[in-house]
Amino acid sequence: ALPYKLTPSQEFALGEINADLADPERMLRLLQGDVGSGKTVVALLAMGRAVEASGQAALMAPTEILARQHLATIAPLAEKAGLSVAVLTGREKGRERAETLEGLASGAIDIVVGTHALFQETVTFHDLVLAVVDEQHRFGVHQRLAITAKGDAPDMLVMTATPIPRTLVLTAFGDMDVSKLTEKPAGRQPIRTVTLPMERLDELVGRMVDAVAEGQKIYWICPLVEESEEIKLMSAEDRFASLKPLFGDQIGLVHGRMKGAEKDDAMRAFKQGETRILIATTVIEVGVDVPDATIIVIEHAERFGLAQLHQLRGRVGRGDKPSSCVLLYKDPLGETAKRRLSVMRETEDGFRIAEEDLKLRGEGELLGTRQSGTPGFQVARIEFHADLLEAARDDARLILSRDPELQSGRGEALRLLLYLFGRDEAVRLLRAG
Repeated sequence: ALPYKLTPSQEFALGEINADLADPERMLRLLQGDVGSGKTVVALLAMGRAVEASGQAALMAPTEILARQHLATIAPLAEKAGLSVAVLTGREKGRERAETLEGLASGAIDIVVGTHALFQETVTFHDLVLAVVDEQHRFGVHQRLAITAKGDAPDMLVMTATPIPRTLVLTAFGDMDVSKLTEKPAGRQPIRTVTLPMERLDELVGRMVDAVAEGQKIYWICPLVEESEEIKLMSAEDRFASLKPLFGDQIGLVHGRMKGAEKDDAMRAFKQGETRILIATTVIEVGVDVPDATIIVIEHAERFGLAQLHQLRGRVGRGDKPSSCVLLYKDPLGETAKRRLSVMRETEDGFRIAEEDLKLRGEGELLGTRQSGTPGFQVARIEFHADLLEAARDDARLILSRDPELQSGRGEALRLLLYLFGRDEAVRLLRAG
């Protein structure tokens, strides 16, 4: 049913996923693909395979905007293949919600796309066999456990465009298999990234006026929704107010505090070209797809992490026209901020960006919710002991396959070590994935 050909790495990743799905052991696979490399299609084909095996599949996205966008991408293709698809977010209410819940419980719905709403207690599945989690760094371990609790140990596919430090460590220290999508679809152009001090703002606005006159579409990202007394930064609402006299009806605004319908209207107007500039907060960071947007301005870029900057930049460069990303910063810059901005200028490679992010931020907490910070290992350091990690992981897998409850002599010793290193919570999560 696909209107286009898959890239070689999409074919290869799909082969790996299908082999995992056929295996009686539970799949826990990370699908890493740079921004715009076609992860959603791979996920859809994997979900189709799960439904073929007479099960159900769920795709969980971190924001409602992204969930609805996934639905728009997936629904036409799924319909052609004869699959029934539904959406479940916080916005679905009353009869519509009741029908969806009934369809999931009876098995009438094959694929459900949703947000955190998917792991509420009222949601039950007839037979959930595959859970796909998109943009993994927006979900903590506990949310992932909650969705897997909805089935009988369903297979799990985690998709990410920028593997954040914790993901890197999970891959090195953990039990995730990895598939990579290395090519972008044909015709995608590279993105030119430049840094600009705030003092040159007027010059930039002048260029934006020219770009809009040429018919280009521009995202303008601000770190805050409204002005804050504690942090003196330009908010989305203030920036919108300051540019409105110049651009009139051609400018739109979207942020997380707006109602769902207002956000949809602002995105639709931008997508259809009724507005040419969209002032936004990071609500658009993940997955929003407007192929003819060619410029993104990120104000106070020094306030964002590398993973976020890379995600935001990925909102442009999705069509066949050359794109630009302007990182506006306020002097003086600290060493870390300087390094972040220079990495963004040097590369578009999500894997390299994640490695740099790891060096700058530390690897986060493996079992908890803290996703960055100083290294959490008392002995090992990922940058120095990478070669030992694979051997340790293989050894851990072997022990768990022979003694899953850690009851043998060696198992007891390991329990004690976990306790001594303050990692005894791991015992409870051994089988959770």
